[in-house]
Amino acid sequence: MSEDVSTLTQGSKIQGVYVQPLRKICDERGMIMHMLRNDSPIFTTFGEVYFSQAFPGVIKGWHIHTKQTQHYAVVQGMIKLVLFDMREDSPSKGVLEEHFLGENNYCLIRIPVGVANGYKTYGTGPALVANCADIPHAPDEMERLDPFSKEIPYSWDLEHK
Repeated sequence: MSEDVSTLTQGSKIQGVYVQPLRKICDERGMIMHMLRNDSPIFTTFGEVYFSQAFPGVIKGWHIHTKQTQHYAVVQGMIKLVLFDMREDSPSKGVLEEHFLGENNYCLIRIPVGVANGYKTYGTGPALVANCADIPHAPDEMERLDPFSKEIPYSWDLEHK
């Protein structure tokens, strides 16, 4: 790969975060949902694919990976994914973003190493999140923070605007 994927940014103010709309190909038999290809500009290497299910209202986070880059796509339901750049050497340090992913906004989001992430499931049914990570999961390469930690300036409350 000739391009440094750590500097790619699309659909985000956080360096290295990349948001890409994904295709659903539907016909009378069902559908195909694309996620990630090895010729994508954000693909580096394959580690593992896993799925995480969360019920409505559940918050999963905060997670800060020290080695693993994540590629999320929500294949069922809806989530609010929140990202917070905690990297000391990042030009976007301190930037916080919300991304709504799922059936109503099917896309892939690349979460680089050192960016705190968490999500909350919305709607009446569970959400199913697919993650294509660049290295296999290892418990010792991830830091966890309480979802209500004051280290990240965020409230999970629903905003009525």
